[in-house]
Amino acid sequence: MLAPRLKANGRAFAQITEFHPELTAFRRDLHAHPELGFEELYTGGRIKEALKLCGVDEIHTGIGKTGLVALIRGKHHGSGRMIGLRADMDALPMTEYNDFGWKSAKTGLMHGCGHDGHTTMLVGAARYLAATRNFDGTAVLIFQPGEEGFAGARVMIEDGLFERFPVQAVYGMHNWPSMKPGMVGVNPGPMMAAADRITIEITGRGGHGAHPYMTIDPVLVSAHIITAVQSIVSRNVRAIDSAVISLCAMHAGDLGAFSVIPGKATLVGTVRTFNSEVQDMMEQRLHDLCSAVALGFGASASVKYERMYPATINSADEAEFAADVAESLLGADRVVRDLEPSMGAEDFSFMLQVKPGAYLRIGQGAENGVGSCFLHNSRYDFNDDILPLGSALHASLVEQAMPVRPSAVS
Repeated sequence: MLAPRLKANGRAFAQITEFHPELTAFRRDLHAHPELGFEELYTGGRIKEALKLCGVDEIHTGIGKTGLVALIRGKHHGSGRMIGLRADMDALPMTEYNDFGWKSAKTGLMHGCGHDGHTTMLVGAARYLAATRNFDGTAVLIFQPGEEGFAGARVMIEDGLFERFPVQAVYGMHNWPSMKPGMVGVNPGPMMAAADRITIEITGRGGHGAHPYMTIDPVLVSAHIITAVQSIVSRNVRAIDSAVISLCAMHAGDLGAFSVIPGKATLVGTVRTFNSEVQDMMEQRLHDLCSAVALGFGASASVKYERMYPATINSADEAEFAADVAESLLGADRVVRDLEPSMGAEDFSFMLQVKPGAYLRIGQGAENGVGSCFLHNSRYDFNDDILPLGSALHASLVEQAMPVRPSAVS
């Protein structure tokens, strides 16, 4: 079991550790019953049942379709403050190849990113906070659906999340297999990139593969576009900025028609950026370059550019505060305050666009291999050893953001 070197604020960890086996059982039950975004009915039911047993003050359901929000009021409430804690709930449409007892019971669905663990950590924090209430204000626990491509955070916000629960700041965290257990990482700025989807439609003129001079081959045009778009990052993006273009899928023709040149081809891929100016430039260059390359071959190309998730940018003060809280639990040597950003994406970014806050990474990759398999892998599993630490970190963010002052009056 994980046993971090606790400092002055280790009370939450010590108390949560007492019900670590229950958290583990809860997490593994969620893992065995994965659900896609906006289909988290079993998951939501289990969370609601657990929150009732924890003794939270209010449970609100149906926010952002299948989202839940729980309120826990502190011993005092003179500050009038509200702090939000967010966990994602959904699984991925992928097949699990693990063989442990709690593997997915649903073919083609898997908790391959650890959202079952994130949910469980927040339930653990709820149990501790509801029992102790050692804070002045209200804790707002947000169980969010549809992070994996459904923009569930945005849907909750559009459904009035922050109008109904006007938090002063919001915090989220994600397990990170490339960090050791007992480590926490944060950055006072970019944490995750913006994720955009691109679809390139190339139109030529089909015909017989033995007579290509009578055609305009969209497969050939696609090959040149695939090569050419890589020049956007290498020649149009400043070296001190970051960007990625990946064309990840191509469809043209029929595999059974080996001698037929098709009339159309489609490329699908993603663009990742941190800076909105770079994002705008990438979109424009894709339109210009694809059109020009296709025109050079007598074909035409259109680009559909969809902005999916914005970049996840921590607010500096909240990131520093979160790092201080983590340090109070673990010590300075176990907190990375300048964590390298990831080109992956996260829809917690929508919450950070409207509220100050911070997104943290909590290490889970043990040297013996437990929790070290990377995210979105068919053999991934959440490391249950970090459940008490994650719960304690959530709880400590609330306690230290809304401390009970000696002069506080109920």
